Amino acid sequence: MNLEKSIRSIYDYPQEGIVFRDITTLLKDSDAFSEAIDEMAAEINENVDKIIGVEARGFIFGSALAYKLNKGFVPVRKPGKLPSDKISESYDLEYGSDSVEMHTDAINKGERVVIVDDLLATGGTAKACVGLIEKLGGKVDSLVFLIELVDLKGRKMLDGIDVKSIIKY
Repeated sequence: MNLEKSIRSIYDYPQEGIVFRDITTLLKDSDAFSEAIDEMAAEINENVDKIIGVEARGFIFGSALAYKLNKGFVPVRKPGKLPSDKISESYDLEYGSDSVEMHTDAINKGERVVIVDDLLATGGTAKACVGLIEKLGGKVDSLVFLIELVDLKGRKMLDGIDVKSIIKY
C-alpha cells in the first residue's frame, strides 16, 4: 500500500499557499492505519522505556505504538491540561510563542524515550518536547513522525537527534 495516497491534500488551508496534509483519511482506513503503525513501530528501538505522544494527533499514533510495543505512554499536553505537578517548555511560532507541558513524574532519570507525532514541520514543538525529557533526566532515543514537510527544515532544529519519518513531502 502507498500510505501517501491515503492522505488527503487540502490546498490553501488554513491560508492561501499552504497544502494541509489531512491524516483523517488514513485513520479511517483500517489497512492504512495499521500499515502506518507497523512502519512507525519498525523505526523504534526495542530497548526504549516509553513512548511520548504530542497533543493532539501524536496521541493517536503514540498510544497505538505504545500498545503494540508494550511500552508506557506519556502525553505531552498544551498548557493548562495536566492536573498534577508539571514542567513546561516554550517554543517560537511564526507569530508569537507557545509551550508544552509534561508531568514531573512522567519520566525517570535515565529512561530512554521515543517522541512520536504525526507531522514534522519546523521542529519547534519537537524541540520543546526534547527539552522536557532532558529536564527530567531522560534520554531521547529518537523522534518518529508519520509525515515530514522537508522544505520547512524541521530536522535542522533537531540536529544531533535521530529523526525518522515515514512519508516525506
